[in-house]
Amino acid sequence: MKMRVGIFWVLLLANCTPRKSAESALDVVAYKLEIERWHQKRLQELQGPQGWLNVAGLFWLHDGINTFGSDPKNDVAFPEGKIAERAGYFMLKNGIVMVDIPIGISITTKGKPVSHITMFHPDSTKNPTLSFDSLQWFIIKRDTKYGVRLRDFRNEELRNFKGIERYEVDPALRLTARFEKTGGRTILITNILGQTTPQPSPGTLVFNLDGKEFRIDAIDEGDEDLFIIFGDASNAKETYGAGRYLYVKRPDASGTTVIDFNKAYNPPCAFTAFATCPLPPKQNVLPVSIKAGEKNYAAH
Repeated sequence: MKMRVGIFWVLLLANCTPRKSAESALDVVAYKLEIERWHQKRLQELQGPQGWLNVAGLFWLHDGINTFGSDPKNDVAFPEGKIAERAGYFMLKNGIVMVDIPIGISITTKGKPVSHITMFHPDSTKNPTLSFDSLQWFIIKRDTKYGVRLRDFRNEELRNFKGIERYEVDPALRLTARFEKTGGRTILITNILGQTTPQPSPGTLVFNLDGKEFRIDAIDEGDEDLFIIFGDASNAKETYGAGRYLYVKRPDASGTTVIDFNKAYNPPCAFTAFATCPLPPKQNVLPVSIKAGEKNYAAH
């Protein structure tokens, strides 16, 4: 009789206990689908017209006249066979970049042919982009340097792209973080050119991983997200040597947010030699391996 009563209570408790494991499994499935959608969007953007796989050149200008075209003797040598050997010249003077195109070279901006145009002016909110066949180029400014960034929509890197290897999604590396606000502060960020500039940092994200507390300084980019540049012990082994990037939602009213390392992604320099990527500040280099997100891009 006692045995039967015991069995009855075991069965009753089993039927009344919530199925937490099933609910958790359903959440994990939904979460993995969310990460997969994020990753697919990431791949689409990388291969898109504004992505990094079509970047085919970066040419720093010197003061005065800079000739350009496909002839290697030009100051700015575009890929051979992609444009006329002598396609014109850039003029850099007092922080303003002009371009002159000779008669007979059909270079356009927004579909209209150009012969002389200001390509960069410090007072302009938007500077023009020029096009010829599969090529497109514009001016970038990095500190005191001015350069021509070239895209080629038939670039070999774009044609050969097969995707990015990544770690298996790990829900345990989606971490709650406490935000310590430090208004008005800046942190020094150095890029691969060796240029160091102060960047606004609204605060520090504090989180726990494997029972230890870690801190990462965030960068304010003026939108709803915080930008994170971080390094970890997996760099130069399984992940890109110069660290990875991550966006984090701004903290809620309670001062908390989520750091999802499954959305850690490679900087542009992992895909092209013609980017000027910022590097992780020393306080953002974690002494542990973050085995989540994108691995190193082996094709580059």
